[in-house]
Amino acid sequence: MEKNKEFCCSDCGMQSCYRQEKKFPELCVGEEVDKAEIDSIKKLYKTDPIVSKLSNAAAEIEGTYYGKLTRVEEIIAFARRIGVKKIGIATCIGLIAEAKIFVKILKAHGIKSYCAICKVGSIDKTEVGIPENLKVQKGCFEAICNPVLQAKLLAKQKTDLNVIIGLCVGHDSLFIKYSEAPVTTLITKDRVTGHNPAAALYTADFYYKRLLKNQDI
Repeated sequence: MEKNKEFCCSDCGMQSCYRQEKKFPELCVGEEVDKAEIDSIKKLYKTDPIVSKLSNAAAEIEGTYYGKLTRVEEIIAFARRIGVKKIGIATCIGLIAEAKIFVKILKAHGIKSYCAICKVGSIDKTEVGIPENLKVQKGCFEAICNPVLQAKLLAKQKTDLNVIIGLCVGHDSLFIKYSEAPVTTLITKDRVTGHNPAAALYTADFYYKRLLKNQDI
């Protein structure tokens, strides 16, 4: 390891924290955490009603259906366990077809939904300070992605759980920041890999070697 480099979980090749079947590394991040802080977090999982409900539901789904359910099914199972009546969908305009299919699936399972597309509000990019040269198609009206309004519209609908379908990097961050309901993701956008961003990691030593080079992006 590089001299003076701060040790973190990506430096560890043991992952003893999972089942404690191996010796913890000398610089383990978890081992350095103050016991009082660990105890306070454990208490949070037990006593905070929201944290407890969400974490227990997630653990139940993992333990019961590990490797058996698709992400779509897991979201439905999770929604049922936390008492969701209405799911909000924040979708990219480029994945509206997928969002419509998801709506049909939710309806088939008796779950209401409300969808807000990223271009809602139809505000030209230049109106919020984005220069014309940063538009995808210059010299014409081009609406901003509007995750803040998406979040506010779903809040007005009093959704119990919000699902992201393909929001851009950064726009998803803003949506999560402004969402009043808990958020999970169904599709993570990657225009190059057909919305499978892990593909770039799996092929970083071959097809995507450029990722391992320090270059301007």
